[in-house]
Amino acid sequence: MLFFEDLWQMLWFEGFQDQTRLLSESIVRTVSESMGNSSCSVSELELCRDDSAALNFKLIAIASILTSGVLGIAIPLFGRHRRFLKTDGNLFVATKAFAAGVILATAFVHMLPDGSKALSDPCLPEFPWSKFPFSGFFAMMASLLTLLVDFVGTQYYERKQGQIRLKEETNRVGSGLDSGLEAGILPAADSNVKVFGEEDGGGMHIVGMHAHAAQHRHSHPQGKDACDGHVTLHDHGHGHSHGLDGDDDESGVRHVVVSQILELGIVSHSVIIGLSLGVSHSPCTIRPLIAALSFHQFFEGFALGGCISQAQFNTLSTSLMAVFFAATTPIGIAIGAAISSTYNPNSSGALVAEGILDSLSAGILVYMALVDLIAADFLSKRMSCNFRLQIVSYCTLFLGAGLMSLLALWA
Repeated sequence: MLFFEDLWQMLWFEGFQDQTRLLSESIVRTVSESMGNSSCSVSELELCRDDSAALNFKLIAIASILTSGVLGIAIPLFGRHRRFLKTDGNLFVATKAFAAGVILATAFVHMLPDGSKALSDPCLPEFPWSKFPFSGFFAMMASLLTLLVDFVGTQYYERKQGQIRLKEETNRVGSGLDSGLEAGILPAADSNVKVFGEEDGGGMHIVGMHAHAAQHRHSHPQGKDACDGHVTLHDHGHGHSHGLDGDDDESGVRHVVVSQILELGIVSHSVIIGLSLGVSHSPCTIRPLIAALSFHQFFEGFALGGCISQAQFNTLSTSLMAVFFAATTPIGIAIGAAISSTYNPNSSGALVAEGILDSLSAGILVYMALVDLIAADFLSKRMSCNFRLQIVSYCTLFLGAGLMSLLALWA
């Protein structure tokens, strides 16, 4: 009896192994077929195909989109030195709300539907691409990963900024002691009295000492008084401030992280739209895209330029980020035009790559638009204290989202 049971288990296990092997081979074969470069039969031929005219329109598109991108990102970068376009002005806040609406509509109306369309294309195998909403899944994962990168990046830059302040305070305290000794001022010799900030281990805790300067006052704006400019003064014996400089530093750190993540999301989508336009042979397709993408590039550049200007990068970093953004789509168009004779946008590999990148870009931009652009400005004390600015900003936000959504009729 035991022999037959062992034989049955062995046969069942071998059968299970065979089934597992067949299933794994089927999955591998399906995925490899879906990622292959074999072309899919195109149901709709381009009736307006004209290679020479399409090439001329591509050159016009490169010039137009490059100019729009340069202007869009340059206005906030150079305008921060002008009164009417300073990053702390109401005009800049309202225009940035318009750009945030453009980015939000780009993600929801352009990228996410394009990614869903590509990943559910009939040219792809039914399994697994039609069995699961991959576009929404990739967008969700991109948003969550952006949150993680946002958090880790902010922590990193805050820690780095704290180390810089610690070093500056150490040098300042050290130079103050040296000047005191040169002036003949000697410290008290009482070894039982601890100097403020001295730890039990004998080390000196420097961070925050500048906030505990002698006889300083600080204010606590509360409620409506904070909007009206009235403050309540509190005088402490040792007088300390509550992180006004720290708030500025934290805001600067946020702008550094936001600008870098926002550029990543915008650039990844710019590659796709540049290649899509570059490989097209139809002037009827390219012509409306020129105006639509120029508009799109200008306001994306304005939003990104505003974040870069608020982050206060050095000149080299600012220039590199601006050039990288402005040149990505034109370079994508040029690459698409160069490979248009061999590249098949309807191949399975191209559809999968386009769908995944569009979905990931949509997730990144949805997070950035809602959390770091819209919420950061609309939930700020400055917005809540200025009713007129609220009305104008909401109008420009919906206007930007509406106009960018309208462009989906052509692009």
